[in-house]
Amino acid sequence: MSTTTAAPTTSSEAELQAKARDHLWMHFARQSVMEDGHGVPIITRGEGHHIWDSQGRKYIDGLSGLFVVNAGHGRKRLAEVAARQAEQLAFFPIWSYAHPNAIELADRLASYAPGDLNRVFFSTGGGEAVETAFKLAKYYWKLQGRPTKHKVISRNVAYHGTPQGALAITGIPAMKEMFEPLTPGGFRVPNTNFYRAPEHGDDLEAFGVWAANRIEEMIEFEGPETVAAVFLEPVQNSGGCFPPPPGYFKRVREICDKYDVLLVSDEVICAFGRIGHMFACDEYGYVPDMITCAKAMTSGYSPIGATIVSDRIYEPFKHGNTSFYHGYTFGGHPVSAAVAMENLDIFEEEKLNEHVRENSPLFRAELETLLDLPIVGDVRGDGYFFGIELVKDKATKETFDDDESERLLRGFLSKALFDAGLYCRADDRGDPVVQLAPPLTIGPAEFKEIGQILRGVLSEAWTRL
Repeated sequence: MSTTTAAPTTSSEAELQAKARDHLWMHFARQSVMEDGHGVPIITRGEGHHIWDSQGRKYIDGLSGLFVVNAGHGRKRLAEVAARQAEQLAFFPIWSYAHPNAIELADRLASYAPGDLNRVFFSTGGGEAVETAFKLAKYYWKLQGRPTKHKVISRNVAYHGTPQGALAITGIPAMKEMFEPLTPGGFRVPNTNFYRAPEHGDDLEAFGVWAANRIEEMIEFEGPETVAAVFLEPVQNSGGCFPPPPGYFKRVREICDKYDVLLVSDEVICAFGRIGHMFACDEYGYVPDMITCAKAMTSGYSPIGATIVSDRIYEPFKHGNTSFYHGYTFGGHPVSAAVAMENLDIFEEEKLNEHVRENSPLFRAELETLLDLPIVGDVRGDGYFFGIELVKDKATKETFDDDESERLLRGFLSKALFDAGLYCRADDRGDPVVQLAPPLTIGPAEFKEIGQILRGVLSEAWTRL
Protein backbone atom coordinates (compact mmCIF):
# COMPACT_ATOMS: atom_id res chain seq x y z
CA MET A 1 0.00 0.00 0.00
CA SER A 2 1.46 3.33 -1.03
CA THR A 3 1.58 6.26 1.35
CA THR A 4 1.56 10.01 1.12
CA THR A 5 1.60 12.93 3.49
CA ALA A 6 -1.78 13.72 5.01
CA ALA A 7 -3.19 17.21 4.88
CA PRO A 8 -2.08 19.21 7.92
CA THR A 9 -4.45 19.39 10.87
CA THR A 10 -4.54 21.75 13.82
CA SER A 11 -4.18 18.89 16.31
CA SER A 12 -1.88 15.91 16.59
CA GLU A 13 -3.16 12.36 16.09
CA ALA A 14 -3.21 11.76 19.83
CA GLU A 15 -5.06 15.02 20.45
CA LEU A 16 -7.67 14.24 17.78
CA GLN A 17 -8.26 10.77 19.21
CA ALA A 18 -8.63 12.21 22.70
CA LYS A 19 -11.11 14.84 21.53
CA ALA A 20 -13.06 12.23 19.59
CA ARG A 21 -13.16 9.93 22.60
CA ASP A 22 -14.33 12.72 24.90
CA HIS A 23 -16.85 14.49 22.68
CA LEU A 24 -17.71 12.87 19.31
CA TRP A 25 -20.73 10.59 19.05
CA MET A 26 -20.37 8.66 15.79
CA HIS A 27 -23.37 7.48 13.81
CA PHE A 28 -24.29 3.79 13.58
CA ALA A 29 -21.14 2.96 15.52
CA ARG A 30 -20.03 1.38 18.75
CA GLN A 31 -18.56 4.13 20.87
CA SER A 32 -16.55 1.48 22.70
CA VAL A 33 -13.98 1.46 19.89
CA MET A 34 -12.83 4.82 21.20
CA GLU A 35 -13.38 4.10 24.86
CA ASP A 36 -11.27 0.94 24.83
CA GLY A 37 -8.21 2.73 23.48
CA HIS A 38 -8.28 1.46 19.88
CA GLY A 39 -9.25 4.84 18.54
CA VAL A 40 -11.11 5.55 15.31
CA PRO A 41 -9.82 5.98 11.74
CA ILE A 42 -9.67 9.70 10.97
CA ILE A 43 -9.98 10.55 7.27
CA THR A 44 -8.37 13.84 6.27
CA ARG A 45 -8.24 14.03 2.48
CA GLY A 46 -9.71 12.63 -0.73
CA GLU A 47 -8.61 12.70 -4.35
CA GLY A 48 -10.33 10.79 -7.15
CA HIS A 49 -11.16 7.33 -5.80
CA HIS A 50 -8.64 7.48 -2.95
CA ILE A 51 -8.84 8.72 0.63
CA TRP A 52 -6.06 9.33 3.16
CA ASP A 53 -6.14 9.04 6.93
CA SER A 54 -4.54 11.24 9.57
CA GLN A 55 -1.44 9.06 9.60
CA GLY A 56 -0.87 9.46 5.86
CA ARG A 57 -2.12 6.03 4.78
CA LYS A 58 -3.87 5.76 1.42
CA TYR A 59 -6.99 3.71 0.67
CA ILE A 60 -9.34 2.96 -2.22
CA ASP A 61 -12.75 4.43 -1.43
CA GLY A 62 -14.79 1.38 -2.35
CA LEU A 63 -18.04 2.82 -0.97
CA SER A 64 -17.97 6.41 -2.32
CA GLY A 65 -17.97 7.58 1.29
CA LEU A 66 -21.47 6.24 1.86
CA PHE A 67 -22.81 5.71 -1.69
CA VAL A 68 -22.32 9.46 -2.13
CA VAL A 69 -19.10 10.67 -3.81
CA ASN A 70 -20.08 9.41 -7.27
CA ALA A 71 -18.02 11.99 -9.19
CA GLY A 72 -14.97 11.33 -7.01
CA HIS A 73 -13.10 13.26 -4.35
CA GLY A 74 -11.17 16.49 -4.80
CA ARG A 75 -13.30 18.17 -7.48
CA LYS A 76 -12.06 21.74 -7.13
CA ARG A 77 -14.78 23.12 -9.40
CA LEU A 78 -17.43 21.92 -6.94
CA ALA A 79 -15.64 23.61 -4.06
CA GLU A 80 -15.24 26.78 -6.09
CA VAL A 81 -18.89 26.98 -7.11
CA ALA A 82 -19.87 26.51 -3.47
CA ALA A 83 -17.59 29.38 -2.43
CA ARG A 84 -18.91 31.69 -5.15
CA GLN A 85 -22.50 30.96 -4.20
CA ALA A 86 -21.82 31.46 -0.48
CA GLU A 87 -20.40 34.89 -1.26
CA GLN A 88 -23.44 35.88 -3.31
CA LEU A 89 -26.28 34.30 -1.30
CA ALA A 90 -25.26 31.91 1.45
CA PHE A 91 -28.77 31.15 2.65
CA PHE A 92 -32.39 31.91 2.04
CA PRO A 93 -35.36 29.61 2.72
CA ILE A 94 -37.82 28.37 0.15
CA TRP A 95 -40.68 28.88 2.59
CA SER A 96 -42.96 31.09 0.44
CA TYR A 97 -39.87 32.50 -1.30
CA ALA A 98 -37.47 31.13 -3.91
CA HIS A 99 -33.96 31.65 -5.20
CA PRO A 100 -32.57 30.93 -8.68
CA ASN A 101 -30.59 27.81 -7.78
CA ALA A 102 -33.55 25.97 -6.27
CA ILE A 103 -35.65 26.88 -9.30
CA GLU A 104 -33.02 25.79 -11.82
CA LEU A 105 -32.26 22.54 -9.98
CA ALA A 106 -35.95 21.65 -9.68
CA ASP A 107 -36.33 22.22 -13.42
CA ARG A 108 -33.31 20.04 -14.15
CA LEU A 109 -34.38 17.17 -11.91
CA ALA A 110 -37.83 17.22 -13.49
CA SER A 111 -36.21 17.02 -16.92
CA TYR A 112 -34.36 13.84 -15.87
CA ALA A 113 -37.33 12.20 -14.15
CA PRO A 114 -39.59 9.86 -16.14
CA GLY A 115 -43.25 10.34 -16.99
CA ASP A 116 -45.03 13.25 -15.36
CA LEU A 117 -42.80 13.54 -12.29
CA ASN A 118 -42.49 17.29 -12.59
CA ARG A 119 -42.61 18.70 -9.04
CA VAL A 120 -39.61 18.77 -6.70
CA PHE A 121 -39.79 19.13 -2.90
CA PHE A 122 -36.31 19.70 -1.45
CA SER A 123 -34.91 18.38 1.82
CA THR A 124 -31.38 17.96 3.16
CA GLY A 125 -30.98 14.18 2.99
CA GLY A 126 -32.46 10.83 2.07
CA GLY A 127 -34.28 10.08 5.30
CA GLU A 128 -36.02 13.44 5.07
CA ALA A 129 -36.95 12.75 1.44
CA VAL A 130 -38.57 9.45 2.47
CA GLU A 131 -40.31 11.13 5.40
CA THR A 132 -41.67 13.70 2.96
CA ALA A 133 -42.99 11.01 0.62
CA PHE A 134 -44.67 9.14 3.50
CA LYS A 135 -46.44 12.26 4.79
CA LEU A 136 -47.39 13.39 1.31
CA ALA A 137 -48.87 10.00 0.42
CA LYS A 138 -51.13 10.06 3.48
CA TYR A 139 -52.17 13.66 2.92
CA TYR A 140 -52.84 13.09 -0.78
CA TRP A 141 -55.37 10.37 -0.04
CA LYS A 142 -57.07 12.53 2.59
CA LEU A 143 -57.45 15.24 -0.04
CA GLN A 144 -59.04 12.64 -2.31
CA GLY A 145 -61.63 11.91 0.37
CA ARG A 146 -60.03 8.55 1.20
CA PRO A 147 -58.54 9.13 4.67
CA THR A 148 -58.28 5.43 5.55
CA LYS A 149 -55.47 4.98 3.00
CA HIS A 150 -52.52 5.47 5.36
CA LYS A 151 -50.56 2.19 5.41
CA VAL A 152 -47.29 1.67 3.55
CA ILE A 153 -45.62 -1.48 2.29
CA SER A 154 -41.88 -2.12 1.96
CA ARG A 155 -39.60 -5.14 1.78
CA ASN A 156 -37.90 -7.31 4.36
CA VAL A 157 -34.46 -6.05 5.44
CA ALA A 158 -34.88 -2.85 3.38
CA TYR A 159 -33.45 0.38 4.80
CA HIS A 160 -35.36 3.61 4.16
CA GLY A 161 -33.98 5.95 6.83
CA THR A 162 -34.08 6.75 10.53
CA PRO A 163 -36.72 9.49 11.10
CA GLN A 164 -39.75 8.05 12.89
CA GLY A 165 -41.84 7.78 9.75
CA ALA A 166 -39.04 6.50 7.54
CA LEU A 167 -38.05 4.04 10.26
CA ALA A 168 -41.57 2.61 10.17
CA ILE A 169 -40.94 1.84 6.49
CA THR A 170 -37.49 0.35 7.15
CA GLY A 171 -37.67 -3.44 7.27
CA ILE A 172 -34.86 -4.24 9.74
CA PRO A 173 -36.35 -5.20 13.13
CA ALA A 174 -33.07 -4.88 15.04
CA MET A 175 -32.80 -1.21 14.02
CA LYS A 176 -36.33 -0.45 15.18
CA GLU A 177 -36.97 -2.29 18.42
CA MET A 178 -35.23 0.23 20.69
CA PHE A 179 -37.37 3.08 19.32
CA GLU A 180 -40.78 1.45 19.43
CA PRO A 181 -43.59 2.29 19.29
CA LEU A 182 -42.98 3.69 15.83
CA THR A 183 -45.27 5.55 13.48
CA PRO A 184 -48.02 2.99 12.73
CA GLY A 185 -48.80 1.61 9.32
CA GLY A 186 -45.63 -0.09 8.03
CA PHE A 187 -45.97 -3.61 6.57
CA ARG A 188 -43.35 -5.89 5.03
CA VAL A 189 -43.22 -8.23 2.03
CA PRO A 190 -40.40 -10.52 0.73
CA ASN A 191 -37.44 -8.91 -1.02
CA THR A 192 -35.81 -10.06 -4.26
CA ASN A 193 -32.97 -12.14 -2.78
CA PHE A 194 -32.90 -14.87 -5.44
CA TYR A 195 -29.90 -16.56 -3.82
CA ARG A 196 -32.10 -17.40 -0.84
CA ALA A 197 -35.09 -18.57 -2.92
CA PRO A 198 -34.24 -22.18 -3.83
CA GLU A 199 -37.87 -23.19 -4.36
CA HIS A 200 -37.82 -21.26 -7.63
CA GLY A 201 -34.86 -23.15 -9.05
CA ASP A 202 -33.21 -21.26 -11.90
CA ASP A 203 -36.33 -19.40 -13.03
CA LEU A 204 -35.47 -15.82 -12.08
CA GLU A 205 -38.44 -14.34 -13.92
CA ALA A 206 -40.92 -16.63 -12.12
CA PHE A 207 -39.34 -15.63 -8.82
CA GLY A 208 -39.79 -11.97 -9.71
CA VAL A 209 -43.49 -12.46 -10.41
CA TRP A 210 -43.83 -14.40 -7.16
CA ALA A 211 -42.11 -11.62 -5.17
CA ALA A 212 -44.24 -8.91 -6.80
CA ASN A 213 -47.41 -10.89 -6.14
CA ARG A 214 -46.64 -10.87 -2.43
CA ILE A 215 -47.26 -7.10 -2.60
CA GLU A 216 -50.69 -7.75 -4.07
CA GLU A 217 -51.32 -10.33 -1.38
CA MET A 218 -50.45 -7.83 1.36
CA ILE A 219 -52.64 -5.12 -0.18
CA GLU A 220 -55.58 -7.52 -0.33
CA PHE A 221 -54.97 -8.77 3.20
CA GLU A 222 -54.79 -5.28 4.73
CA GLY A 223 -57.50 -3.93 2.43
CA PRO A 224 -56.83 -1.70 -0.59
CA GLU A 225 -58.86 1.05 1.07
CA THR A 226 -56.18 1.25 3.80
CA VAL A 227 -52.94 1.14 1.74
CA ALA A 228 -51.43 4.45 0.62
CA ALA A 229 -48.09 3.54 -0.96
CA VAL A 230 -45.42 0.95 -1.69
CA PHE A 231 -41.79 1.99 -1.08
CA LEU A 232 -39.14 0.09 -3.08
CA GLU A 233 -35.48 0.68 -3.91
CA PRO A 234 -34.58 -0.19 -7.53
CA VAL A 235 -31.70 -2.29 -6.14
CA GLN A 236 -32.24 -3.01 -2.45
CA ASN A 237 -29.20 -1.94 -0.45
CA SER A 238 -29.55 -3.59 2.95
CA GLY A 239 -29.07 -7.34 2.81
CA GLY A 240 -26.50 -6.95 0.08
CA CYS A 241 -27.58 -5.46 -3.27
CA PHE A 242 -30.71 -7.32 -4.38
CA PRO A 243 -31.44 -6.39 -8.02
CA PRO A 244 -34.98 -6.73 -9.37
CA PRO A 245 -35.69 -9.85 -11.44
CA PRO A 246 -36.86 -9.29 -15.03
CA GLY A 247 -40.48 -8.16 -15.05
CA TYR A 248 -40.62 -7.47 -11.31
CA PHE A 249 -41.29 -3.75 -11.50
CA LYS A 250 -43.67 -4.12 -14.44
CA ARG A 251 -45.79 -6.41 -12.27
CA VAL A 252 -45.49 -4.09 -9.23
CA ARG A 253 -46.68 -1.15 -11.33
CA GLU A 254 -49.67 -3.20 -12.51
CA ILE A 255 -50.54 -4.09 -8.92
CA CYS A 256 -50.29 -0.50 -7.70
CA ASP A 257 -52.49 0.71 -10.56
CA LYS A 258 -55.03 -2.06 -9.95
CA TYR A 259 -55.50 -1.15 -6.27
CA ASP A 260 -54.90 2.61 -6.55
CA VAL A 261 -51.73 2.54 -4.45
CA LEU A 262 -48.84 4.97 -4.97
CA LEU A 263 -45.44 3.58 -5.99
CA VAL A 264 -42.43 5.32 -4.45
CA SER A 265 -39.01 4.61 -5.98
CA ASP A 266 -36.52 5.16 -3.16
CA GLU A 267 -33.41 6.13 -5.10
CA VAL A 268 -31.39 7.72 -2.32
CA ILE A 269 -28.57 5.32 -3.26
CA CYS A 270 -29.46 4.27 -6.79
CA ALA A 271 -29.99 7.67 -8.44
CA PHE A 272 -27.31 9.75 -10.17
CA GLY A 273 -25.29 7.09 -11.88
CA ARG A 274 -25.04 4.27 -9.37
CA ILE A 275 -26.99 2.05 -11.78
CA GLY A 276 -25.90 3.94 -14.91
CA HIS A 277 -28.79 6.42 -15.21
CA MET A 278 -29.80 9.64 -13.51
CA PHE A 279 -32.72 7.66 -12.11
CA ALA A 280 -32.51 3.89 -11.84
CA CYS A 281 -36.20 3.37 -12.56
CA ASP A 282 -35.26 4.06 -16.19
CA GLU A 283 -32.98 1.01 -16.16
CA TYR A 284 -35.81 -1.23 -15.02
CA GLY A 285 -38.58 0.26 -17.14
CA TYR A 286 -41.09 1.64 -14.65
CA VAL A 287 -42.53 5.06 -13.87
CA PRO A 288 -43.20 5.59 -10.16
CA ASP A 289 -45.49 8.17 -8.59
CA MET A 290 -42.67 9.60 -6.50
CA ILE A 291 -38.87 9.38 -6.46
CA THR A 292 -36.84 10.04 -3.33
CA CYS A 293 -33.19 10.97 -3.88
CA ALA A 294 -30.23 12.62 -2.15
CA LYS A 295 -26.57 11.53 -1.66
CA ALA A 296 -24.91 11.72 -5.10
CA MET A 297 -26.97 14.68 -6.32
CA THR A 298 -24.02 16.79 -5.16
CA SER A 299 -21.52 13.90 -4.93
CA GLY A 300 -21.48 14.76 -1.24
CA TYR A 301 -19.89 18.18 -1.60
CA SER A 302 -22.91 19.74 0.12
CA PRO A 303 -26.00 18.08 1.66
CA ILE A 304 -29.29 17.94 -0.25
CA GLY A 305 -32.26 15.65 -0.82
CA ALA A 306 -35.45 15.75 -2.87
CA THR A 307 -38.83 14.12 -3.33
CA ILE A 308 -39.92 14.28 -6.96
CA VAL A 309 -43.67 14.04 -7.41
CA SER A 310 -46.06 13.32 -10.26
CA ASP A 311 -48.50 15.89 -11.59
CA ARG A 312 -51.32 13.71 -10.28
CA ILE A 313 -50.13 13.99 -6.69
CA TYR A 314 -49.38 17.69 -7.03
CA GLU A 315 -52.79 18.53 -8.53
CA PRO A 316 -54.69 19.13 -5.24
CA PHE A 317 -52.07 21.68 -4.16
CA LYS A 318 -52.40 23.85 -7.28
CA HIS A 319 -55.66 25.42 -6.21
CA GLY A 320 -57.24 27.37 -3.38
CA ASN A 321 -55.86 27.35 0.16
CA THR A 322 -54.41 23.81 0.26
CA SER A 323 -50.83 23.74 1.58
CA PHE A 324 -48.40 20.98 2.47
CA TYR A 325 -47.41 21.96 6.01
CA HIS A 326 -44.02 20.34 5.88
CA GLY A 327 -40.50 21.56 5.23
CA TYR A 328 -36.89 21.92 6.34
CA THR A 329 -34.88 25.05 7.09
CA PHE A 330 -32.03 24.01 4.82
CA GLY A 331 -34.11 22.34 2.10
CA GLY A 332 -33.04 23.56 -1.35
CA HIS A 333 -30.11 25.43 0.21
CA PRO A 334 -28.57 27.90 -2.30
CA VAL A 335 -25.05 26.51 -1.92
CA SER A 336 -26.16 22.88 -2.14
CA ALA A 337 -28.33 23.58 -5.18
CA ALA A 338 -25.44 25.36 -6.93
CA VAL A 339 -23.14 22.44 -6.21
CA ALA A 340 -25.76 19.98 -7.47
CA MET A 341 -26.05 21.83 -10.77
CA GLU A 342 -22.28 21.82 -11.26
CA ASN A 343 -22.06 18.15 -10.25
CA LEU A 344 -24.70 17.23 -12.81
CA ASP A 345 -22.72 19.18 -15.40
CA ILE A 346 -19.76 16.90 -14.62
CA PHE A 347 -21.97 13.84 -15.08
CA GLU A 348 -22.99 15.00 -18.52
CA GLU A 349 -19.60 16.30 -19.66
CA GLU A 350 -17.74 13.15 -18.60
CA LYS A 351 -20.59 10.79 -19.57
CA LEU A 352 -20.45 9.05 -16.19
CA ASN A 353 -23.74 7.21 -16.70
CA GLU A 354 -22.49 5.79 -19.99
CA HIS A 355 -19.18 4.91 -18.31
CA VAL A 356 -21.00 2.88 -15.67
CA ARG A 357 -23.16 1.05 -18.19
CA GLU A 358 -20.11 0.21 -20.30
CA ASN A 359 -17.92 -0.97 -17.43
CA SER A 360 -20.40 -2.62 -15.08
CA PRO A 361 -20.09 -6.04 -16.77
CA LEU A 362 -16.31 -5.87 -16.30
CA PHE A 363 -16.71 -4.98 -12.63
CA ARG A 364 -19.10 -7.89 -12.15
CA ALA A 365 -16.75 -10.27 -13.96
CA GLU A 366 -13.84 -9.27 -11.73
CA LEU A 367 -15.85 -9.83 -8.58
CA GLU A 368 -17.20 -13.14 -9.87
CA THR A 369 -13.64 -14.50 -10.02
CA LEU A 370 -13.93 -14.60 -6.22
CA LEU A 371 -16.58 -17.32 -6.47
CA ASP A 372 -13.79 -19.89 -6.43
CA LEU A 373 -13.20 -19.03 -2.75
CA PRO A 374 -15.00 -21.31 -0.29
CA ILE A 375 -16.30 -18.33 1.72
CA VAL A 376 -17.94 -16.57 -1.25
CA GLY A 377 -21.47 -17.77 -1.89
CA ASP A 378 -22.90 -15.15 -4.21
CA VAL A 379 -21.98 -12.01 -6.15
CA ARG A 380 -24.93 -9.79 -7.06
CA GLY A 381 -25.90 -6.25 -7.88
CA ASP A 382 -25.94 -3.91 -10.86
CA GLY A 383 -24.18 -0.82 -12.19
CA TYR A 384 -21.40 0.11 -9.77
CA PHE A 385 -23.26 -1.42 -6.82
CA PHE A 386 -22.39 -4.98 -5.80
CA GLY A 387 -22.63 -7.25 -2.81
CA ILE A 388 -20.59 -10.37 -2.05
CA GLU A 389 -22.45 -12.77 0.26
CA LEU A 390 -20.26 -14.81 2.58
CA VAL A 391 -21.21 -18.34 3.59
CA LYS A 392 -19.95 -21.13 5.82
CA ASP A 393 -20.89 -23.89 3.36
CA LYS A 394 -21.27 -23.17 -0.37
CA ALA A 395 -23.03 -26.44 -1.11
CA THR A 396 -25.83 -25.84 1.38
CA LYS A 397 -25.60 -22.01 1.45
CA GLU A 398 -25.35 -22.27 5.23
CA THR A 399 -24.75 -18.85 6.73
CA PHE A 400 -22.99 -17.79 9.93
CA ASP A 401 -24.65 -17.60 13.31
CA ASP A 402 -24.64 -14.32 15.24
CA ASP A 403 -21.45 -15.09 17.13
CA GLU A 404 -19.62 -16.14 13.96
CA SER A 405 -20.81 -12.99 12.15
CA GLU A 406 -19.57 -10.88 15.03
CA ARG A 407 -16.12 -12.46 14.89
CA LEU A 408 -15.97 -12.50 11.10
CA LEU A 409 -17.28 -9.04 10.22
CA ARG A 410 -16.45 -6.83 13.17
CA GLY A 411 -13.68 -8.90 14.66
CA PHE A 412 -11.70 -9.32 11.45
CA LEU A 413 -13.05 -8.33 8.03
CA SER A 414 -13.79 -4.62 8.40
CA LYS A 415 -10.40 -3.81 9.87
CA ALA A 416 -8.49 -6.25 7.66
CA LEU A 417 -9.96 -4.81 4.45
CA PHE A 418 -9.19 -1.28 5.62
CA ASP A 419 -5.65 -2.23 6.64
CA ALA A 420 -5.18 -3.79 3.21
CA GLY A 421 -6.09 -0.49 1.57
CA LEU A 422 -9.82 -0.86 0.79
CA TYR A 423 -12.60 1.07 2.48
CA CYS A 424 -15.91 -0.74 1.92
CA ARG A 425 -18.74 -2.18 4.01
CA ALA A 426 -18.93 -5.52 5.79
CA ASP A 427 -22.58 -5.75 6.76
CA ASP A 428 -24.82 -8.29 8.49
CA ARG A 429 -28.19 -6.53 8.62
CA GLY A 430 -29.29 -9.51 6.55
CA ASP A 431 -26.89 -12.35 5.79
CA PRO A 432 -23.18 -11.38 5.98
CA VAL A 433 -22.04 -9.45 2.91
CA VAL A 434 -19.25 -7.20 1.70
CA GLN A 435 -20.66 -4.24 -0.25
CA LEU A 436 -18.94 -2.20 -2.93
CA ALA A 437 -20.07 1.10 -4.45
CA PRO A 438 -16.96 2.96 -5.66
CA PRO A 439 -16.87 6.33 -7.43
CA LEU A 440 -18.22 6.14 -10.97
CA THR A 441 -14.92 7.32 -12.43
CA ILE A 442 -13.02 4.06 -11.90
CA GLY A 443 -12.45 1.36 -14.50
CA PRO A 444 -10.87 -2.05 -15.17
CA ALA A 445 -7.48 -1.31 -13.55
CA GLU A 446 -9.20 -0.32 -10.29
CA PHE A 447 -11.58 -3.30 -10.49
CA LYS A 448 -8.55 -5.58 -10.56
CA GLU A 449 -6.92 -3.82 -7.63
CA ILE A 450 -10.13 -4.12 -5.59
CA GLY A 451 -10.44 -7.79 -6.54
CA GLN A 452 -6.90 -8.57 -5.45
CA ILE A 453 -7.41 -6.96 -2.04
CA LEU A 454 -10.68 -8.82 -1.54
CA ARG A 455 -9.13 -12.15 -2.54
CA GLY A 456 -6.31 -11.81 -0.05
CA VAL A 457 -8.47 -10.75 2.89
CA LEU A 458 -11.34 -13.19 2.22
CA SER A 459 -8.86 -16.06 1.87
CA GLU A 460 -7.40 -15.20 5.25
CA ALA A 461 -10.86 -14.85 6.76
CA TRP A 462 -11.65 -18.44 5.76
CA THR A 463 -8.60 -19.73 7.58
CA ARG A 464 -9.77 -17.99 10.77
CA LEU A 465 -13.20 -19.61 10.91
